[in-house]
This record gives sequence, C-alpha cells and structure tokens, in this order.
Amino acid sequence: MSMQGAALQSYNNELVKCIEELCGKRDEIHKSILQEEEEKQKLQNDIRVLTERLAKVNESLAKKMASRNEFDKTIAETETAYMKILESSQTLLNVLKRESQSLKEKSTPAPGAPLQRGGMPS
Repeated sequence: MSMQGAALQSYNNELVKCIEELCGKRDEIHKSILQEEEEKQKLQNDIRVLTERLAKVNESLAKKMASRNEFDKTIAETETAYMKILESSQTLLNVLKRESQSLKEKSTPAPGAPLQRGGMPS
C-alpha cells in the first residue's frame, strides 16, 4: 500500500501544482483586466472632454457663421445702395451738363444782335 500512497501523494502534489499555476494565470488576467478597465475609464473621460469641446466649437462656429452672414448681407446692401448713388450721381451730372449747355446757348449773343443795357442781347 505504500506504493499506492506514494502515487496518491504524487498525484496530490501535481494537482496542487496545477491549481497554483491556474491561480497564477488567473491573477495575471485579473491584473490585465484592471489595467484595461483603467484605460477604458481614461478613454471614456477623454471622449467626454472632447465631446464637450466639440460642442463648444460647433456653437462658436454657428455664431461666427451667422455673424459672417450678417456681414455679407450688410456689405451686399451697402454695395447696392452705393451703386444706386453712383447711378444717380451720373444722371445728375448728365442733367447738369445738359442744363449748363442750354444756359450757355441762351446767354450767347447771336452775331449782329444788339446788346441790351445789362450787357445782354435781347
């Protein structure tokens, strides 16, 4: 029976050794899980921070785009009004030249016309 006891003792030792190896591997995996969970938490926090930053940038962009659109509208309206002013100035200049020419023609004495007392032809 001592051979059976020795074999049993050998099996027992081998079983204990296998259990200890399994526990060691389990501990390694547990440490790896803890590290990855920590990394996951950091990544989730980074995502939260970046999402908040993205929202702020989008809000800022929307405000700036609206402001730019208002500038574009104001510039377009001002340019249109300026063009109308230029057209009116050109029209006024043409009318003034025409009236000036008409007045010059009326005030120029005809050749041989007698002068009136004021120095103007009749």
